[in-house]
Amino acid sequence: MNQLLSTALLLLTTFVASAQTGELFGTVTTSSGQPVVGASVMLKPINRATMTDDNGQYTIPDIPFGKYELVVTSLELKTVEIGVTINQARKRANMVAELNEASQLEEVSVVRNTEKRKMEVSGFAVAVVETKEASLRNLTTNELLDRTVGVRVRQNGGIGSQVEYNLNGLSGSAVGLFLDGIEISTYGSSFNLNNIPPAMIERIEIYKGVLPSHLTGDYVGGAINVVLKKDASQNNITLATSYGSFNTFQSDIGATFRDKKSGFSARASGFHIYTDNSFTTWGRSTTYVNHLQQITRPYRAKRFNDTYKSIGGRFEAGFTDVRWADQFFLGYNISDTYNEIPHGTTMAVPYVGRFTEYQAHVVSLNYNKRDLLIDGLALNINAVHSNRSTYLQDTVGLAYNWDGTVREVIEFGERVPLRTTGGGQQGEKTITQVDRKITNARSNLGYTVVPGHRISLNHKFEMTDRNDSDLLNPINRDLVTVSDLVKNIVSFNYEAQTLNDKLITNLLVKYTANRTNRSKPEIITENGQNTIIRRDTTTFADNFGYGATLSYNIVPKLFLIASGENAYIMPNETHLYGDPEINILPNLNLKPERNVNYNLGFRWGAFDSGKHKLSFYGSAFWRNGFDKITQQVVDADEIENEEDADIQTTRYINLGKTQARGVEGEIIYIYDNRLNAMLNFSKFNNLFKGGVDGSGEAHDFYNEQVPNEPFFTINGNIQYRLNNVFQRQSILNLYYNTGYVGQYYIVWGAPKWSKTPTQFTHDIGASYRFPSGKLVASLDVKNLFNAEVYDNFMVQKPGRGIYLKLNYTISKFL
Repeated sequence: MNQLLSTALLLLTTFVASAQTGELFGTVTTSSGQPVVGASVMLKPINRATMTDDNGQYTIPDIPFGKYELVVTSLELKTVEIGVTINQARKRANMVAELNEASQLEEVSVVRNTEKRKMEVSGFAVAVVETKEASLRNLTTNELLDRTVGVRVRQNGGIGSQVEYNLNGLSGSAVGLFLDGIEISTYGSSFNLNNIPPAMIERIEIYKGVLPSHLTGDYVGGAINVVLKKDASQNNITLATSYGSFNTFQSDIGATFRDKKSGFSARASGFHIYTDNSFTTWGRSTTYVNHLQQITRPYRAKRFNDTYKSIGGRFEAGFTDVRWADQFFLGYNISDTYNEIPHGTTMAVPYVGRFTEYQAHVVSLNYNKRDLLIDGLALNINAVHSNRSTYLQDTVGLAYNWDGTVREVIEFGERVPLRTTGGGQQGEKTITQVDRKITNARSNLGYTVVPGHRISLNHKFEMTDRNDSDLLNPINRDLVTVSDLVKNIVSFNYEAQTLNDKLITNLLVKYTANRTNRSKPEIITENGQNTIIRRDTTTFADNFGYGATLSYNIVPKLFLIASGENAYIMPNETHLYGDPEINILPNLNLKPERNVNYNLGFRWGAFDSGKHKLSFYGSAFWRNGFDKITQQVVDADEIENEEDADIQTTRYINLGKTQARGVEGEIIYIYDNRLNAMLNFSKFNNLFKGGVDGSGEAHDFYNEQVPNEPFFTINGNIQYRLNNVFQRQSILNLYYNTGYVGQYYIVWGAPKWSKTPTQFTHDIGASYRFPSGKLVASLDVKNLFNAEVYDNFMVQKPGRGIYLKLNYTISKFL
């Protein structure tokens, strides 16, 4: 009887144990954090196996509770074995694999651009820029963007100067700039794409037209989202420093740490930049005025009063891959910048003694969790609060020439220094401080209804509290102009994968509400008495927008991509209230901008024929803008001489109706994973279709190209890798890049003097990775032939520059 009961109990225990099963899942990455594709994942001793997908992920379902050995193998990897215990419904086991010696020279054969590829065929008009190679060279993030198809980075001079991003004819408020999904303006002028080194960046996503749900906002031209490095699977420290032309120093440091047992993770990064920006200019933008007020144009001179220095740090700590969160981080950003302002909107008059100082303190929260409470429910929260201050000083009352000397005039037969009319370099002398408190929070709640069908609800809240103070006049110290802007955006997305996952669609509906309040003090004098009154201005505007994207896999490796959108853009703080440090005046009368945009394109490849790989991309777009928000441009009909176009300030205005139609394309060729070649172009015609123009008045410029915008660009680059040069296990990479910008006019009416020259630049470079793999040295020569290069309002950009950089990595320090 006892034997019978024991046998029955044993059978029952075995049955219950066998009835308890779990799912094992995770990701296989290399030590650099890149996903491994096509690796074999085996669970021993039951010998259940699977392969990693395009994201390096694997899943093994229905595993009886117990202890096992998990083995990862691949021709390119060193075999990895870890012990796992299945004692719950879902068990995560991430693995880091080392490349074997044959694959350490180049990870291209193991690490494929899976995340990049997945995004590019998602239906959105998107390009993905990866920064792995650029982080080893003397390239800025803006230079990487400027080489991307359909992107033009508009920069008024050298490092630290004002930047605007143009995506196929749309710019300014139409284009969103994000750092990990949060508007980068929240972090302040001292933490921007000028400053963030590529070594801190995982990738850059460039969307044209409709945006995905996590970037839903007040944008229609597209967005640039910079995704910072977050992988902490391997503890490491990276350091880099460089020196180059125009007395330019740049350094950055990054560190990651993760405790595998607790999931505690920490990340830190920092940068320092200094430059004199002392490059020579020689084009029509640079002038010299003698004592008889005779103007010499062009005039060769070296820029001065253009020093730029910036320092910043980013610190994050939290947990990854724990039960209650896939990722939870609290962060703190601090940055400080000193920036001399060398001229106004144009280069006609140099400034001396006009400068700004920026400071920003930013705290952030990042949380995301898949399968929250129930399977298929995901929550993402990004929230940032910043305190920013901008100090502007302009108290030098003498006028200068571009040779650094004081301008002179004749008075009573003698030469005397010329004094400015207002006591400052740009009008009235001033010392001002602008303080901003900004709260920016985004939340995304998504639910997978059934496999292939997902809905999401998104909310964005943004509040800006701005105080403008006059520090020069003590009597006015309490006369602070207070400006508040509150924005709420609610959107709904429905994403679907149908027709055996060949068709991917995304439908978007959004509602935007924008409220502004401004209280500005004014002094009224009556009967000899001064009375302070406040003029309050309040506005409210709301609107609905909608859009859709589509991606269809016609045949293997050929994807049709289409999108359409009808949405509005609300004026932001800079548009309404101006920015004195970048020469922008206020305009409280701006109206929302409406855009109707369409994109249709394809991606084909990569075709793999032995050692040869070839891929193609092409897209056509049609964009209709109503009340376009853009910087005011001079009207040639209203000026008599070229000198009248030498403006010091500008403001944002509504431009009436515009229409842009164009095409862009790109070809990428890879040979034997050694030679990489790329060629892309963008061509469009952004035409004025009626209403007011840049002067704020209606006249006969119908069908004229909108001025001050380049509309034809070409970029090409070649990279070639040589192994075992000088030393065994070393890698030498050689680079060549070329860029072309077609002629364009900078004022309405297209006078001959306002046409920029054709711009054709060439860059070369080389990087050498030492056998240990820890040290990389690189040399870059930019604008090799010292070409004449211009941008906004024909402001000349740097000529030839030579830069040396060293990168060092310390890995596995704990």
